[in-house]
Amino acid sequence: MLTKRPPPPNAPRLESLDVLRGVAVLWMTVFHFCYDLSHFGFWSQAFLTDPLWTVQRICIVSLFLWCAGMGQAVAVAQGQRTQRFWRRWAQVAGCAVLVSVGSALMFPQSFIYFGVLHGIALMLIIVRWTSHWGAWRWLAGALAIGVAEFAWMLHQGGTLPAWLNAPGWNVLGLIGRKPVTEDYAPLLPWLGVMWWGAAAGAWLLARPTSLPGCLGSRRLAPLAWMGRHSLAWYMLHQPVLMGALALAKALTN
Repeated sequence: MLTKRPPPPNAPRLESLDVLRGVAVLWMTVFHFCYDLSHFGFWSQAFLTDPLWTVQRICIVSLFLWCAGMGQAVAVAQGQRTQRFWRRWAQVAGCAVLVSVGSALMFPQSFIYFGVLHGIALMLIIVRWTSHWGAWRWLAGALAIGVAEFAWMLHQGGTLPAWLNAPGWNVLGLIGRKPVTEDYAPLLPWLGVMWWGAAAGAWLLARPTSLPGCLGSRRLAPLAWMGRHSLAWYMLHQPVLMGALALAKALTN
């Protein structure tokens, strides 16, 4: 059982995981900068329909949730106390509330009511409670993704009720159309990605030599630093970027 196996003393897992988070943070920042350029009219891009951007968004969210799942595997293996888990969870949930409030002020017609942080807050609880599932999380993840895709297809045929598309219910992800919101990360299919991350993390903890040694390189220290402060970066990068571009816009008019 993962909960009974102490982590290998020399495993580079934490540094490697920080680097992976840092990659996700850097990629997200570049993506949002491009989005902000379009928002302020510096260039024109179809962020909602062009696969160049929609696929990138899927990859970025997937990497974040994969890392969150791996982080839970590490926490459980290290015997993280329940109190510490809930303290970290409260930070994530509190930031999710701030995101909703801030987006409601900026985008009242499409504010974020269940974005990435909201999804992570809910999924962290589920992944924590199912940490004893072991390798079954690979199957659970596949089912979570498959159910979401199947529900989408059923909606297109008019089989599922339309009320599943309402904001109060589309948190589940059993939707037939994408909601009007600036960010959306429902339970399904994204829980599947976090389950896969947790399963991968448990697998790697049992085989620390399987981790690429390059992820612990000093040259990647800036990425590791970004990964260690990913929540703070997530909360601050958009106000900074949008503030700078708003100032640039005002100066060029």
